[in-house]
Amino acid sequence: MGSESQRPQFIESTGNRSFSRAPLIENPDNQIVVPDKKSWKNLFAYIGPGFLVSIAYIDPGNFETDLQSGAQYKYGLLWIILVASCAALVIQSLAANLGVVTEKHLAEHCKIEYPKVPNFILWVLAEIAVVACDIPEVIGTAFALNMLFGIPVWCGVLLTGFSTLILLALQQYGVRKLEFLIAFLVAIIAACFFMELGYAKPDAKEVLHGLFVPQLKGNGATGLAISLFGAMVMPHNLYLHSALVLSRKIPRSVRGIKEACRFYMIESAFALMVAFLINVSVISNVLGSWSSKLFAVALLASGQSSTITGTYAGQYVMQGFLDLRLKTWIRNFLTRCLAIVPSLIVAIIGGSAGAGELIIIASMILSFELPFALIPLLKFTSSKAKMGECVNSTMISAITWIIGSLIMGINIYYLVSGYIGLLLHSHLKLGLKIFCGILGFSCMALYISGIAYLVLRKNKEVSHLLALTTPGTHEIASESGNNNISSMFCLPREDIASMQLPQRNPGDLD
Repeated sequence: MGSESQRPQFIESTGNRSFSRAPLIENPDNQIVVPDKKSWKNLFAYIGPGFLVSIAYIDPGNFETDLQSGAQYKYGLLWIILVASCAALVIQSLAANLGVVTEKHLAEHCKIEYPKVPNFILWVLAEIAVVACDIPEVIGTAFALNMLFGIPVWCGVLLTGFSTLILLALQQYGVRKLEFLIAFLVAIIAACFFMELGYAKPDAKEVLHGLFVPQLKGNGATGLAISLFGAMVMPHNLYLHSALVLSRKIPRSVRGIKEACRFYMIESAFALMVAFLINVSVISNVLGSWSSKLFAVALLASGQSSTITGTYAGQYVMQGFLDLRLKTWIRNFLTRCLAIVPSLIVAIIGGSAGAGELIIIASMILSFELPFALIPLLKFTSSKAKMGECVNSTMISAITWIIGSLIMGINIYYLVSGYIGLLLHSHLKLGLKIFCGILGFSCMALYISGIAYLVLRKNKEVSHLLALTTPGTHEIASESGNNNISSMFCLPREDIASMQLPQRNPGDLD
């Protein structure tokens, strides 16, 4: 094959479960091509996915939990925002690395790695996460319309379905145009809240104390902290980020792949820093009659932009787990209907207060579901069989598993303590309490068992693309039965705008 320097970094396995060699998009020109040269200017080619992902950190769900946090505990929970933002940067970087190195996103890896039943359960949980994420976006947009134009919240809930379809029509103009639109909406959100921050003039010492002194004081602080964390680090975002990076056609070399991972991390760090500052400003703001209009504009921009990214996350989840693709407007319609129904019922019965509580519940659901996307990501990026020499370092592995363990530990503690408190203070008869206790703790045991399965199960499938940079890769491939190995075919992936499934010819199938 020539000299070592000319050897391709990746090779393609030809197992029955791998993709064929047919191009994954019919028109590779849809991709953004990164120049095959070493230059800091390449960073501009990578800017985009991080801003789409950052929208999930400044969506209406975040604003609602931020406002409740500020109203109840003032600056006392700012440290949660800081910790969640740092954790988000590490986790999102791993998601981007997975897509860059293997040319498959997280949902595709899950389909390849896990048996049918666990794979189906993971898909259902991912879809629930997408719907749970969409509920705050629907309600937040409805609140914004109410504040700006006096439209009743329940009418605003119905109107949100139509507005998003209009914005999704922009996808036909290409991925770059969509990324610029999202970046513009992020800029609007930031400008609104930073202007409000100038009017609020928060005490700098209290803000710094809240950021760097951890505390959980008062009733409900733990639940609100979980909601804050769930609103910041969302499971569907891991699927989304690992797929968005495939919109770039990068040089398939050791240098090109490492450069892509590095630049994606830099881009994500900048985007998440902006999101962090926005969340801090929301908690720090004291909203008056004048600034409420600015808040409404920011809320409207947030709701619409986060709905777009949520729709694409759901599309990638469906495509990856099921090999099924729907048109984006159909996908958005289905997801939006599932989010509108509970939002509309709560808005009609409970009014604005009930809708606000529904946002908190949705954020908590996202936090409880996070391990079922996070653990596979940590397992895959820690596997040499999948990542080659780009595998997580010992330090990164330790940090990410500590983060994951803390999330899981807090969730389990809150579930157990909250449920016990609910049973003890309920007015149910003793027999019914015992029945509810058995049922509830059985569900908790099932939840813990699912997490334990993902943690303890060893990766069995070798990646579709194997890095030829470590001797152990060849041994793993041989042990896994993938001995039919051919030379590398650089297959372009679909971008966020086209979302085309792999095009197979009948003759290519095994």
